[in-house]
Amino acid sequence: MTAPKLDQSAGRRGPSPLPGAHRRVLVAALACVLSFTVFWIAQRLAGVTMLDLMVYRAEGWTARTGGDLYEMLATSARLPNTYPPFASLLFVPLTFLHVPEMRTLATLGNLLLLVAVVHLTLRLTGLPSTAPGARAPRARQATVTLALSALLVWCEPVWTTLRYGQINLLLAVLVLWDVTRRDTHRWAGIGIGIAAGIKLTPALFAVWLALAGLLRARQLRRPGQGLRGTWNPWLRQACVAVLTFLGTVLLSALALPRDSVRFWTEIVFASDRPGDVEITANQSLRGVLARLLHTPDTGLWWPAAAAVAAIAGLTLATTALLRGQRAWAAVVCATTALLVSPVSWSHHWVWAVPMLILLGTEAVRRGGRATRAGRRLWAATGALGLLFASFALWWVPHRPHSHAELHQNGGQLLLSGVYPIAGVVLLLLTAVLLRRTGVPGVSAPRGRGLRRPGGGDGTPAPQEASPRTGASSPCPRVPADGSGT
Repeated sequence: MTAPKLDQSAGRRGPSPLPGAHRRVLVAALACVLSFTVFWIAQRLAGVTMLDLMVYRAEGWTARTGGDLYEMLATSARLPNTYPPFASLLFVPLTFLHVPEMRTLATLGNLLLLVAVVHLTLRLTGLPSTAPGARAPRARQATVTLALSALLVWCEPVWTTLRYGQINLLLAVLVLWDVTRRDTHRWAGIGIGIAAGIKLTPALFAVWLALAGLLRARQLRRPGQGLRGTWNPWLRQACVAVLTFLGTVLLSALALPRDSVRFWTEIVFASDRPGDVEITANQSLRGVLARLLHTPDTGLWWPAAAAVAAIAGLTLATTALLRGQRAWAAVVCATTALLVSPVSWSHHWVWAVPMLILLGTEAVRRGGRATRAGRRLWAATGALGLLFASFALWWVPHRPHSHAELHQNGGQLLLSGVYPIAGVVLLLLTAVLLRRTGVPGVSAPRGRGLRRPGGGDGTPAPQEASPRTGASSPCPRVPADGSGT
């Protein structure tokens, strides 16, 4: 074909889509910068103190100067250290910064971490599409990431995380970085191990991976094959996470032996050390029960409720992972950890961001507003978004150390328990979706003609994956009319 003909054929195809895609990226970037700027100004006008950041700095200073980490009381609120000693080692660099610069860098860092959470969650869900032949997939990803970040920064857990200078977004990024790796990635598991070393709650992700790996091993088992044939990437990832966590324990034991002994023999069992269990900010099952029973002593009610939630949540998360629904599995595991933890402050619920993105992408995948299933999921996404952006839990009396939450009426109890209620609803929705997908999983009986998941080498079952990221689609494809639900 001659050059003139090439020019003519190019002209018939029309202009390149890249300039339009780049314009959309620019608009989304400007909207994100504007939203973040307004957010930053609003935080300064609200007089945020970044109290927890000051506690982290005090922990770093105590570790640096050889003081007693668990006798330390920081700031005018006299707050104690509740994290493992490894976290204090990571906070040492804060002591080399002046407070104004530290606060500025912490705010900027948390805003960038929010963008990372949104990006990794989209990567986990597989949207926007990066299928072969898609035009400007990176531009589309950037546009959606920046636009969602501009909106989701206004969720109460994100606002409160930046208000206190918390590390919740960092922990979420570490975990999401892990679960968006390929199962066979050499570094898969390290992020979870480091996150658990900083704060124990993410350790539940290692338990989830271990359970999924054990069930996959059972499926792979063959007579006379031995254990070698049952080894699989999820077991490996769980082992890497555990070994990394043990590495953080060893490192802190070498650097801070006295504090390490005290933490693992005493502080780790002091569930009341972070503060009054009944206060509205505690959005765990234990906090809900304390307010419901009008006493901080919940007796056996909380262990029983936590056990039920842990069994149900891990069962759902494990089943979802075995069925190739990795995004649902990860978000359910995070929700379970928030429910069963003795204390889950409202800012710990930054996993609201992945929750909302997951529901929204599921609505898109199921036909959006064109199908009944899609409309229902959009409605659920909107309702959950309004809940997390409404600050509803703060509409009840909540003076510090007043125990006002022990005297709430029915309406106040609902408002002060909105996040755990949302978490339980998410678990129920996951159970319904898993039941209706009809994909063979661990609950399917053997010997009924179902295809055995995974290969004989112990690798996980094939999943619909992005050719660029390798992240699996969170659910099987369903008909466009929503009949799959």
